[in-house]
Amino acid sequence: MHAKLPHPFDDATRVTAGDSSWRGHTSDDYWAFVGPFGGVTAATILRALIDHPQAAGGPLAVTVNYCAPIAKGPFDLDVRLVKANRSSQHWSVELSQGGGEVATLATAVFAERRPSWEHGVAKCPDATSFENTLPFPKISASWANQYDFRFVEGEMRVGPPQAELAGTYSKVWIGDRTPRKLDMLSLMAMSDAFFGRIFHARRELVPFGTVSLTTYFHTDAEELAAEDITRVLATADAKIFHKSYGDQNGELWSPNGRLLATTTQIAYFKA
Repeated sequence: MHAKLPHPFDDATRVTAGDSSWRGHTSDDYWAFVGPFGGVTAATILRALIDHPQAAGGPLAVTVNYCAPIAKGPFDLDVRLVKANRSSQHWSVELSQGGGEVATLATAVFAERRPSWEHGVAKCPDATSFENTLPFPKISASWANQYDFRFVEGEMRVGPPQAELAGTYSKVWIGDRTPRKLDMLSLMAMSDAFFGRIFHARRELVPFGTVSLTTYFHTDAEELAAEDITRVLATADAKIFHKSYGDQNGELWSPNGRLLATTTQIAYFKA
């Protein structure tokens, strides 16, 4: 019998513990136009935190600031527990290469979740089923081809310039193209898997990059495992594009109608 090969996502987010830091390596499978897909960088950082021997609880919030381009090859993760109390931990992670300056700076909050009063204010959006929604075609960025995007609403359409701007709202099923059971790491990556809102608005690809991404988790590893899912229903929208920067806010829902994560980011563009 042949040994089962690791999923490309697990290969891309693999980390090893060193003497003073954790180490990872970029993946050609998750390469964007000028660097690695930011979502897989965030997931790699989160993996180092989850695997850290001092980690307690699970991820509540992760913020990743992309300070400089990451080159193809190995990188170091300097992981530091900044503060811990009975219910939460605050972490700092710096990614660098070859002893150089910090290329990515992340902070994370881990928390012990305890039973409490609950109230789900947001409602799961209506959508055609994944199976009855057409897949989005492959594009030139290898990272995007690792995902199966199926737009229910607001599909990205690139074409000749139009006088009237298009909408920035999208509703889309997102799953790994090679199916993989959703966990906290893939949820982290998928929170950055939306196409740039400016691509939707202008119907063209322009120079673009995430500057800062924050994802809030509304589930824990055990609850997510119990969902037993391989995809999310995700929505994303923007509020403003101003002086080279634009925002994005998103929600990621389980097919069972549960809000798993919310996310927001600020991104650079040149247009």
